[in-house]
Amino acid sequence: MNRRVRAAMAVAAVLALGAGAAQAQQGVSKNEIVVGSIQDLSGPLAGYGKQVRMGMMLRAEEINEQGGIGGRKIKLLVEDSGYDPKKAVLAAQKLVNQDKIFIMAGHIGTAQNNAAMPVQFEKNIINFMPVTAAREMYEPFNRLKYSFAVPYYDQMKLMVPKMVKDKGAKKPCAIYQDDEFGLEVLRGAEDGLKGINVALAEKTSYKRGATDFSSQVAKMKAAGCDLVVLGTIIRETIGTIGESRKTGFNPVFIGSSAAYTDLIHKLGGPAMNGLYATMGAQHPYLDEASQPLRFWANKYKTKFNEDPTVFSVYGYVIIDAFAQAATKAGANLTTDSFIKAMDTMKFAPDMFGSAEATYSPTKHLGSDSSRLSQIVDGRWKVVSEYVKP
Repeated sequence: MNRRVRAAMAVAAVLALGAGAAQAQQGVSKNEIVVGSIQDLSGPLAGYGKQVRMGMMLRAEEINEQGGIGGRKIKLLVEDSGYDPKKAVLAAQKLVNQDKIFIMAGHIGTAQNNAAMPVQFEKNIINFMPVTAAREMYEPFNRLKYSFAVPYYDQMKLMVPKMVKDKGAKKPCAIYQDDEFGLEVLRGAEDGLKGINVALAEKTSYKRGATDFSSQVAKMKAAGCDLVVLGTIIRETIGTIGESRKTGFNPVFIGSSAAYTDLIHKLGGPAMNGLYATMGAQHPYLDEASQPLRFWANKYKTKFNEDPTVFSVYGYVIIDAFAQAATKAGANLTTDSFIKAMDTMKFAPDMFGSAEATYSPTKHLGSDSSRLSQIVDGRWKVVSEYVKP
């Protein structure tokens, strides 16, 4: 009888140990939560990646100074991908398997996220609010995918028909980068225009890396285009508009959030005045009229000795959203409890002008609303309210 009791007790002890091991959550200890991120710190988008990282750092430090999340401090670990998908995989492997992160937050780049997500999902690690406006960040649905960036396709589908009607445009046209990014902008514009029974009068493309846009501009000018959709990023936006101004071709230009950066007016100068772009968060100027935003921008400048950008804002709001959901998840923070909390989250509009964002068990894109900003006298100015599908 005693042997049976002892055997039963031994089995119970083993089961208890197993249960304890099963309940242990990677990246969460009594005193900290390990958050990982992959940025481009040395490649073509290093300027963006650096700003996202600093925005994340600023919010994480604020939270830690206030006692953390339920007493747990955020430990932020950032790896460099150089904007290379292969390096992104290596970075994800290090963060997931060696550093034992709890969550991947704010990873920059479409191809880089697509390459890294399988590494994360194998270990049940959430991909939280990546810095890319690709639909793959929430489609197909996966419980471990959460996105905050309105896709380029939806931005254009919403705003191009609105602009055509508001400006009375008769011949809308498009110039786009001949890759998936440019095609998403084009598809969104075309599908949006179908809704108002309008077709593009002309469309022209360029190869990634192009620096001369004279033939494309000449083609659009010859077609009499009075509104041009830009499936362009920075250099291509500046090149297309600059060439157009030189030739006396002055249609209404509208780009996606890929063109919503202070680099457009800093590098392109006065010729960029008048450009419209879709956006979801305001660029933070140091002399911003909004006192809270002005205070934040100056706090950032004091800490990092450089002006913030909209990418700094992205990093900041991503960590803020994570902290809100993790707080709601409670003391027993696990992947499952975080998902349960995120699937009930509603994020109110903030000082950066972001739209309300809501998540549910079947909806992992926070907001599908866009608004317009325009370069006026060398700086971005918000010129519309949010438009919903």
